[in-house]
Amino acid sequence: MLGPDQRRSKRLFLDVPLVVRGQAEDTDTFQEGTLTLNVSAHGALVILGTKVTVGQKVALMNLKNWAEREATVAYVGPAWGGFARVGIQFTQPAPEFWSVSSALHDWNLS
Repeated sequence: MLGPDQRRSKRLFLDVPLVVRGQAEDTDTFQEGTLTLNVSAHGALVILGTKVTVGQKVALMNLKNWAEREATVAYVGPAWGGFARVGIQFTQPAPEFWSVSSALHDWNLS
């Protein structure tokens, strides 16, 4: 079991252009281009203007390699200037999604 300060995989500060798709709070579908603040084998922290909720299913598309993955909203920070920091967790670990040239040997995929 991981402690409160432990992560399943190390975070990288990496700016990756993404498209996030899903269903907005008002039940309309949305598609929003954004960038990552940091990434890990298990997901990413992004900035979104669309209001989402914890547990909501979304799809991510990496615009650098056109990879797509299903994910779930794991965290929604307070809105600031109409945008919020949103933690997104992959359904399954996917370190290859980020196309990091030298994959981190310490990315734990459990």
